[in-house]
Amino acid sequence: MHALLPRIPTSPLPQRVLLVENSRAYTQAVAGTIESRLELPVTVAGSLAEAKRALDAHDDWFLVLTGLVLADGDRDSVVDFFLARGLATVVVSGVYDRELRDRLLRRQVIDFVLKSTPGSLDYIVWLVQRLERNRRISALVVDDSASARERTAWLLEMFGYRVVQAAEGDAALRALEADPTIRLALIDEEMPGMQGVEVTRRLRALRARDRVAVIGVSGCEDADLVARFLKNGANDFLRKPYSREEFFCRVSQNVDQLELIGSLQDLATRDFLTGLPNRRCFLERAEQQLPDLQDGGSSVAMAILDVDHFKHINDSWGHETGDHALRALATTLSAHARTQDLIARFGGEEFCLLVPGLDADALAAYFERLRGSVEDLRVPVRGGDLRMTVSIGVCAASTDDDLHRLLAEADRRLYLAKAGGRNRVVMVG
Repeated sequence: MHALLPRIPTSPLPQRVLLVENSRAYTQAVAGTIESRLELPVTVAGSLAEAKRALDAHDDWFLVLTGLVLADGDRDSVVDFFLARGLATVVVSGVYDRELRDRLLRRQVIDFVLKSTPGSLDYIVWLVQRLERNRRISALVVDDSASARERTAWLLEMFGYRVVQAAEGDAALRALEADPTIRLALIDEEMPGMQGVEVTRRLRALRARDRVAVIGVSGCEDADLVARFLKNGANDFLRKPYSREEFFCRVSQNVDQLELIGSLQDLATRDFLTGLPNRRCFLERAEQQLPDLQDGGSSVAMAILDVDHFKHINDSWGHETGDHALRALATTLSAHARTQDLIARFGGEEFCLLVPGLDADALAAYFERLRGSVEDLRVPVRGGDLRMTVSIGVCAASTDDDLHRLLAEADRRLYLAKAGGRNRVVMVG
C-alpha cells in the first residue's frame, strides 16, 4: 500500500493572530508579548462584531485566541463563530469549568487555557509558537487500522502538522525516504507483517534521533514492549487509549526536544552573526569531502575571500554597520553558491569556499561573478549606501593536496590579490 503524502504549501503561510477578549489590560499583555517574542502580528477585538470586521479585512489568519465572556456572544456562540469559519481556535478562560472544558475539547478547539494561573502567559506564547512552527513539519502515522490512523491524523492536523499516513511498515519507510520534512513518527506495534518495533529499528537506520522523533503506540499490556521500543530507537511511548491532552503534550515535548538539539547543533556549527557554517564546521566537512572528491577524479578548488579595507568600514560607520555589511556579504555568498559548494565564515571579515566540479575557465568565471556581485552590492546605511569590494585567493587542488596545504596556498594567493591592488581574484602565482 502506498503512503498518503501531504500537500506541501508553496505560498507563504498565514501569520496573523486574532486575540478576542474584553479586558484591555490582558489583551495588551498577551498581544505585546506575542509580537515582541514571536514577531507575529496580533489584532485585538473586544467583541464578536469587532472580530468579524477584522476577519473580513484580512485573509491571512493563522490562529484565534478567544475568551468566552463577550458582550455579543455566549460561550457556545463564541466558539461556534470561529470554528464555523475553519479557524484554528484556542479558548482562554478566566474560570475553570470542568464540564465546559471537556465539552470544548471534544470539538475542534485546540486547547483550553486558564488565564489566571501562574505561567499562563508563558504557556500561551509557547503554544502559539509551537502551533506556528508545526506547519513546517510533517508527521508520519503508521497503523494498519484505518480508524485509528485517521483519528491520529486528525489530532496532528488540528495541531498544525502536515500528515503522512501509512498502513504498514514498508510503505512507512518509503514515505520517510521520500519526504525530508518528516520530523515525527507515531508507529503502532500491532500490524501484520512488520511490527512497530521492527519498523522503528529500520527507521533509525535511515534517520538519526536528532532528525526524527519516534513515538511507539500500542494498546497491548506487554510489560516489555515499552523497553523494546526504546531500545530499538523510539524516543517515547503512548499507551492506548490516551487522552487528547496527553497526546498533544507528548508530541509537543518530543518536537521541542528535536528543535533544542538543532539549536545546540547550530550554536556549535553556525556563525552567530551571518548564519553561515563556522570555521570548525567548514574544516570538519571539508576534511571529509576533499578525499572523496579527489578519489572520484573531480576537480576541486579552495578559495579564501576577504573584505577590502574592512577596518575603515568599522572606523567610519561603526561596528553595527560593519556587522550589517558582513551579513549582506554572507547573503550574497549564499545566493551565489551552488548546492554542492561548501561556504563558511572563517573569522572576522574572512570567508572560505570549497568548490568542486569546475575546470579552470569555469572556476575563473565563477569567482569573477562573485567578486562582481559584491562590488555591485549596496548596503543601506544612514545617509546613503555602503559599498565594498573583496579580494579572493583561489587554489585548484591536485590529487595529493591535503586540506591544510590548500588553505595555505589559497591564503598566499589572497595576499597576492591584496598586494596587487585589491578587488580582484588571484588563481595563479
